[in-house]
Amino acid sequence: MTISERARQLLYARTPFVHATVVRAQPPTSARAGDEAILLADGTIEGFVGGECAQNSVRKAALGALQAGESVLLRVLPDGDVHFPDAPGASVVVNPCLSGGALEIFLTPQLPAPMVHICGAAPIAEDLARVCGVLGYQVRRDDVPNFEGATAVVIATHGGAEAETIRAALRAGVGYVGLVASRVRGASVLESLDLDDAERARVHTPVGLPIGAKTSAEIAVSIAAEVIAGIRRDGLPVSPRQDRPTTVVDPVCGMTVAVQPDTPHLQIGDQDYWFCCPRCRSSFAAGQA
Repeated sequence: MTISERARQLLYARTPFVHATVVRAQPPTSARAGDEAILLADGTIEGFVGGECAQNSVRKAALGALQAGESVLLRVLPDGDVHFPDAPGASVVVNPCLSGGALEIFLTPQLPAPMVHICGAAPIAEDLARVCGVLGYQVRRDDVPNFEGATAVVIATHGGAEAETIRAALRAGVGYVGLVASRVRGASVLESLDLDDAERARVHTPVGLPIGAKTSAEIAVSIAAEVIAGIRRDGLPVSPRQDRPTTVVDPVCGMTVAVQPDTPHLQIGDQDYWFCCPRCRSSFAAGQA
């Protein structure tokens, strides 16, 4: 499978990733301009953008780009060679393990668009679907409570199994659950659920920001605005959170290393050590002999 095919597969599955492309390679390096890789949130690298030493620097920068949601031009330099100044959108990493040469790698985070799952066929539901379309959000219209991967769930069924739907959305880990209902009816539905404080904070009813909305279209705008505020201001996750890898410091070179199954490792007594490359592991082991 090519990098492009893998990228399309991840986008379809709504899996965040970083696309890394080598844009310049100064010998001696194992990577070449045009080499590509995909880096996942768990630190996995698929493809090739340099040897083990370079990969650790790229992995760390890619995880930062994924968290910030911003592209970055990364230059990986050998120790003592800093001729590339920091600038907006650019970052320099001095890697003491590089044998020479330098790499410039462009890191582009690919984040799925927010997905809003709308239950019901009321005018508010129809208008909300149109507003979300204008925003570039994905919309799923289905009353079946399968909410995996949803950023937000909005229930506009005006009755029926509202409590069960809220419970299903919370169980699926949805961070924003909006119930279109009057203040009195909404409170009654919530009371029947016996939610804890954390669950209650994720349920919004009356739904939408208080902008004085009256028409179904205005209410739809207020709901969309509340979802936007949740994402941009409050850190509402757009897609299911993925565990970041455990990181440790290489005791030889001081690099930050993500612990992966193939990370060079050494156990001495009850103590575990991880390294950026086999050379550092061998150096450390020799010092313990």
